[in-house]
Amino acid sequence: MSEQARKTAEALEYLTGFGNEHSSEAVPGALPIGRNSPQRAPLGLYAEQLSGSAFTEPRTHNRRSWLYRIRPSAAHPPFTRIDNGGLRSAPFTESVADPNRLRWNPLPEPAPGTDFLSGLWTLGGNGDAAQRAGMAIHLYAANADMTDRVFSDSDGELLIVPERGGLLLRTELGLLAARPGDMALIPRGVRFRVELLDADARGYICENYGQPFELPNLGPIGANGLAAARDFQAPVAAYEDSERPTEVINKFCGNLWSATYDHSPLDVVAWHGSHVPYVYDMRRFNVLGSISYDHPDPSIFTVLTSPSDTPGLAGVDFVVFAPRWLVGEDTFRPPYFHRNVMSEYMGLIEGAYDAKAEGFVPGGGSLHNMMSAHGPDHETFERASAAELKPQKIDDGLAFMFETRWPITATAQAAGADHLQRGYDDVWQGLQRHFRA
Repeated sequence: MSEQARKTAEALEYLTGFGNEHSSEAVPGALPIGRNSPQRAPLGLYAEQLSGSAFTEPRTHNRRSWLYRIRPSAAHPPFTRIDNGGLRSAPFTESVADPNRLRWNPLPEPAPGTDFLSGLWTLGGNGDAAQRAGMAIHLYAANADMTDRVFSDSDGELLIVPERGGLLLRTELGLLAARPGDMALIPRGVRFRVELLDADARGYICENYGQPFELPNLGPIGANGLAAARDFQAPVAAYEDSERPTEVINKFCGNLWSATYDHSPLDVVAWHGSHVPYVYDMRRFNVLGSISYDHPDPSIFTVLTSPSDTPGLAGVDFVVFAPRWLVGEDTFRPPYFHRNVMSEYMGLIEGAYDAKAEGFVPGGGSLHNMMSAHGPDHETFERASAAELKPQKIDDGLAFMFETRWPITATAQAAGADHLQRGYDDVWQGLQRHFRA
């Protein structure tokens, strides 16, 4: 953590718009005009394409960026395997999928000198990283900057949700600042380094192996609502011209591989394309809900979705429960009791969640696998059932959910963790019989 990182974050400027064909140059004239790969790229740079989708995917789904860099990515020594630490990948075969409801307290504080990469800890997931299907849930806890090393994930894109402490993300395409209340999206294969904006940092990550996240279709909602494309911020070009040794760590088919370059690979001077990182302020989410009775399904809170081969069935949805008004008449207003064909992992960024009176704390998380019965705890049920139904503002919490089509198998380290709440089922004790024939 450094004062310089905070000053850098405060001065950042961004490009705006999700899915746009952005372009940026850190040095005037670095971006070629009228072609992608001229015989001689401007300023002695190398032209290189980064493809996040197959060449022949439909234009609306195609993701690629052209990078103009000091040295091509091909100029590197061999990679060698290194220890994966707390990082795990699908398929998750070290334990079995558990139908029980599970909840964890926040990660323990990390040892001094733990950076973002060393502080990654996998809770679980599904699918197969090598088959580009499914997802994984990771948490991170860090108290040091990544120094002279960068990271890239060939297995999937990383959706980062800070819960405590801000992050300065130095990517190949430029810089992003992500603070609690923001989410950051690092596309598959994009290299980045993480510096801390505070003494320590903690948060959640969804690693999406499948189709890249996109904004959900709005259907009957119409043209506006939920997350607005213009609120997603992409970086402007910023490059490092460094000739000192830099460790480059690549996650490939579930394992970490390392190579030491003689220069920083964050040396892109100009770029254009659609395969770009983003940051999004979740407090800008335009919450929609009922103004008569009941409340819509939680899909109404979807920020981003990764579609599958079945229309409407997401590989993974990212859902946010932002501040909102509740006004439904004759309505049980907290989230209803539920058994879901989808699997739900929920995390809390700040405050309290309106379906759980206690035990669900910022930095913690709960897992309700497919068809596991869940809903408000006893205290919340009793309070909401007797509450006066006047307009109510929910503004003391910010929660989110990773919802996925397949069961989530917890890793052995998560299933046996000291911070697993072994009495989680107790929150539903006391729900009494009220039936009267």
